[in-house]
Amino acid sequence: MPLSSPHDPIPYGRLALALSLGAAVSLGITRFAYGLLLPPMREDLGWSYALAGSMNTANAVGYLLGAMAMARLLQRTSPSRLFVVGAVLATLFMAASGFFTSAAALLLQRLLAGVASGLVFSTGGLLAARLGTRQPQRSGLLLGLYYGGTGIGIALSALGVPLVLDMAQGRPHAWSWGWWAMALLCAGATALMVWPARVLDRLEATPPQAASGAAGSTVSLRPFRWRDFAFGLLGYMGFGIGYIGYMTFVIALLREQGASAAAVSTFYALLGLAVIASSRIWAGLLDRHRDGQPLARLNALLGVAAIVPALTTAWPLLLASGLLFGAVFLSVVASTTALVRHNLPPTQWAAGISAFTVTFAAGQIVGPTVVGFIADGPGGLARGLVFSAGALWLGALLALRQRAL
Repeated sequence: MPLSSPHDPIPYGRLALALSLGAAVSLGITRFAYGLLLPPMREDLGWSYALAGSMNTANAVGYLLGAMAMARLLQRTSPSRLFVVGAVLATLFMAASGFFTSAAALLLQRLLAGVASGLVFSTGGLLAARLGTRQPQRSGLLLGLYYGGTGIGIALSALGVPLVLDMAQGRPHAWSWGWWAMALLCAGATALMVWPARVLDRLEATPPQAASGAAGSTVSLRPFRWRDFAFGLLGYMGFGIGYIGYMTFVIALLREQGASAAAVSTFYALLGLAVIASSRIWAGLLDRHRDGQPLARLNALLGVAAIVPALTTAWPLLLASGLLFGAVFLSVVASTTALVRHNLPPTQWAAGISAFTVTFAAGQIVGPTVVGFIADGPGGLARGLVFSAGALWLGALLALRQRAL
């Protein structure tokens, strides 16, 4: 499917790809690259798995605060401006994390980075959804391209962080250089995000007539109400609880199982590339369904991927787990944006996306600490991933009950 239309001068595909750098910063780097630094930080600082997990819990608390603040901040400024300002703040907080060894200070940095990334990710999703109204026939693909940008951040982190750690070997707290390298990646991505933000600011002044007419014929005009999306929101909370345990601890589990640094980099890079590819894999599913079917199916597949490392150490199966997880998990996020877009008028999208982002963040607050607590007990990290898979499957069952409005 082409990324640009011969009849429309707006470069939709390139705009969605440039917007996707917001997902790369807010999740791919700010959230998930911590998994690469967790093993050396835990060894150097003497952390338990529960404390290591609480770092991503703090990040998720910040993400929740950022998501809750989005709707109020949008009353004062444009989503494009919030998008860029949030990315600048995320970059600064990532860099600051390399200057501290105190658990309390690092928890604060992860909290603040979470606030910034919550603003970036949720406003970026809103901008991508609005871009999709101008090409409704490709809206699923454009949304997928945005969320697939997380894979860019994961892949770059997988290739860059181990290299930086190797170069810094022998220095005190060598993991600090990993934080600074990730901040540099965030800074480069933020500079490139200015262009789509400016273009979309201009487009906001000229709403698409055809798209609004189409939307009016198929979308309920009722305001957003939490109870209308109750099963979708609960299913998404199950996703938030389950997926974050895998993304936080799977690298540590692979290292415990004896995987080399090169093998871990390969695993994580392939996972990131699968995230990028997922935008095309699931676009049709997101466009066809107005109910909770996409969320349910994708959650169920993620549960399969999450439980594999808990059951086997066979490297081909572990790689398959990473590929499947990468090919699915950000499409779950895209499925909730699509659910909002299919069932609400554009004026209610910000409220709907904010509600799902809040639910997502609430699940992420629970997930890392619970999995870390389980991992400190009998059964270790493998048993923690069994819990993650169970949360994902429960989320799938709940999402099945979400109906179109």
